[in-house]
Amino acid sequence: MGSDEPASGYRRWALRIEYDGTGLVGWQRQNNGVSVQALLEEAASRLVGDAPVMTATAGRTDAGVHASSMVVQLDLPDDPRLDARQIRDGVSFHLKPHRVAILEAAQARPGWHARFSAISRRYCYTILNRPTRPVIDLNHVWHVRRPLDAGAMHEAAQSLLGRHDFSSFRAASCQASSPIRTLDRLDVTREGTFVRLDVEARSFLHHQVRNLAGSLQLVGSGQWPVARIRDVLEACDRRVAGPTAPPDGLCLIGVGYALDPFA
Repeated sequence: MGSDEPASGYRRWALRIEYDGTGLVGWQRQNNGVSVQALLEEAASRLVGDAPVMTATAGRTDAGVHASSMVVQLDLPDDPRLDARQIRDGVSFHLKPHRVAILEAAQARPGWHARFSAISRRYCYTILNRPTRPVIDLNHVWHVRRPLDAGAMHEAAQSLLGRHDFSSFRAASCQASSPIRTLDRLDVTREGTFVRLDVEARSFLHHQVRNLAGSLQLVGSGQWPVARIRDVLEACDRRVAGPTAPPDGLCLIGVGYALDPFA
């Protein structure tokens, strides 16, 4: 059921979901804690009389990372009585009290796959830049006390756009076959006490966005000159880059497809 077509007797649905990753081990089902995948599959199974269901996702977020617009495929037993509204509301109901909910559901087109059909992923990384610790935004921001120059961060970020070897911003545990990626967008803006990184690419390396945020924060605080980011990129060495920013500030905010599955 993880192939390009659902198994016999099953129908594939596209879901757009949001979740708060606080306290979860990430998207993927694991033995050491509660995952988004496990919660979703268990809730969907309850909707269809405990029949087995399978999911696949456009991106595997890590522990503590959030999503406001993750796209997931859900293969359910083919029941003509089920429609998109019932799946959206029914699965959301069975997800209570966990902070995971279905925003939209639609029957998938033949051959559509949540991961392999995706042509872009977009993340936002949020830094709370003020002396006082977060209260309302706890677990959803990286708190940086030292003043940050968002303009300098944005200038440095532009040298990372395009197709490059991103080994300097790749986790040691990354299992991707190649460190080559094409970064389509990396904008840094300030809104009051918030500094936001808006990042888009077809795909990312493990911890790539968090490692970019950690290095750009060193530029913003004046510890690195703007030009150093390009030097770090060209070094292709994780040891010369900045720290990995915490997961709290990272949120997947969009997945793009050639044909919108919810249109």
